[in-house]
Amino acid sequence: MRTGKRLAGAVVAAGVSLLVVSACGGGGSSDSGKSVSTSFADCTTKPNDCNGGKTKQGGTLTYTIEKKITGWNLNDADSNTFDFQEVLGGVLPSAFNTMPDFSTPVNTDMMTSVEQTSTSPQTVVYKIKKEAVWDDGTPITADDFVYAWQTQNGKDCKDCSAASTSGYELMKSVTGSDNGKTVTVVYDTPYSDWKQPFGGLYPAHVAKQHGDLATSWKWFNENQPTYSGGPYKISDFQKDVSVTLAPNPKWYGKVKPSLDKLIFRIITDQSQEVPALQNNEVQAIYPQPNADMVNQVKALAPNVQYTLGKGLTWEHIDLNLKNKFLADKALRQAIFTTVDRQAIIDKTIGQFVPGAKPLDNHNFMPGQAGYKDVISSTGAGKGDVETAKKVLTDAGYKGVGTALTTPTGEPVTLRISYTNGNVLRKATSELFQNEMQKLGIKVDVTPIQSLGKTLASGDFDAILFAWVGTPFPFQGGQQLWGSTSSSNYGKWVNTQSDDLLKKAAGETDPKKAAETLNGADQLMANDFYVLPLFQKPTFLGVYSQFANIRDNATNVGPPYNTQEWGLRASAK
Repeated sequence: MRTGKRLAGAVVAAGVSLLVVSACGGGGSSDSGKSVSTSFADCTTKPNDCNGGKTKQGGTLTYTIEKKITGWNLNDADSNTFDFQEVLGGVLPSAFNTMPDFSTPVNTDMMTSVEQTSTSPQTVVYKIKKEAVWDDGTPITADDFVYAWQTQNGKDCKDCSAASTSGYELMKSVTGSDNGKTVTVVYDTPYSDWKQPFGGLYPAHVAKQHGDLATSWKWFNENQPTYSGGPYKISDFQKDVSVTLAPNPKWYGKVKPSLDKLIFRIITDQSQEVPALQNNEVQAIYPQPNADMVNQVKALAPNVQYTLGKGLTWEHIDLNLKNKFLADKALRQAIFTTVDRQAIIDKTIGQFVPGAKPLDNHNFMPGQAGYKDVISSTGAGKGDVETAKKVLTDAGYKGVGTALTTPTGEPVTLRISYTNGNVLRKATSELFQNEMQKLGIKVDVTPIQSLGKTLASGDFDAILFAWVGTPFPFQGGQQLWGSTSSSNYGKWVNTQSDDLLKKAAGETDPKKAAETLNGADQLMANDFYVLPLFQKPTFLGVYSQFANIRDNATNVGPPYNTQEWGLRASAK
């Protein structure tokens, strides 16, 4: 059970289609940077089944997350982070599942079927199993779907700060029948990613106890869930320390949890994750890796197994166009032209992922049918300092290369922010700082505690983080780059792009949709707003006695199937 939505490794988001390379590492190729143990060896060919096995009843597994929980409404822009998605994946029900191979099958625990029954108008019919209930015994019904639609369509609840309105805003109606166990959705205009909505459902009957749409939306964000529609429910929360899940006794799915407890331990300092694994304080880690971390975990074999892979997560530098300096395109162009992406890669992930190259698209990953280079033609990311200096000189800047001032004489100073404790982002930020010195720009490296709050508040100049993609690229494009989207944190506004993003989301021909989305992407690349750096490697380390934990390099992460996690039946 999990939301079939966006979110980021940093903040969860959207962005990628089904045609991506396998999420898991292979069986031991040091040249590819993929590896390792026997249980993960078949992840390349069987990503949905590797590290499988029968489990026995009992036991506790502790899994690390790297971000503090700042709110409990997963669909709220302030709380919509990848780490929080991992925690609530086993609590909030969804119509579809997102698998390690990036497929999106119907969630057959909750749904009997989901079918598109008409294309004119586009109509989707959801059949909910009669057994599907919230943990207080209240049936999961059309009311829960209607609540999701009304709070996330951007129309019925203006004060609901939805992380994304994609799909929901195109719906004409969401109605229930058959005692609420059938939901019929009719779209005003076609929506290519129609499998994306209705992930991370919240209970409408609980919402009604706490006021109107806006009031209940806020209440969900401020209060720890005491409800569950998934295999687990929250049994304990220690602020900034841990979230503990226990089996939901009302769980209606085919696989019952075997673990007594599943604990999500909050470790914001990456350097403490491997020591916690070494000491058996935690049994599974899924950090953003660095070379030292990989080597340390490798030394724990055979007690611990690990896998390196690639997925839908990508690292980038964003500029805040509300900043008085960065509002100028010439300065943005000079900054991005000076950044040397390959040098950043060589000093970060290139140390343990040989052959890693810069990413040249904002919506598709290399190897996908829709992938197209929209960056090279702009000159961004090449480390071309002389060209950057000429851009600034031509635009009337003074002190180019020494102490940069605007054409009116104001010194140019900036901050670059990253999440505190992330070793690779600290290194990247310092490289950025050094590169900007070549232009005469003073940059302060600024660690932050809460990525979600920083982005939502707009309290940044340049910021380094990652988007964690979903298998739905077209809703992702609207969410991330739409002029009025709450996830468009740097406030880039382009009505021509908005039109193309909308057209791509409504195009049912995948090839035409990709071409249209890439057209919008080229406009953004030409405006020097977000610079993609690289496709992030994923890294999962797990004690060998636990079965059915595997990489899922999408926005849902490995906890996509927590009801299957457990101690191996043969483990002693």
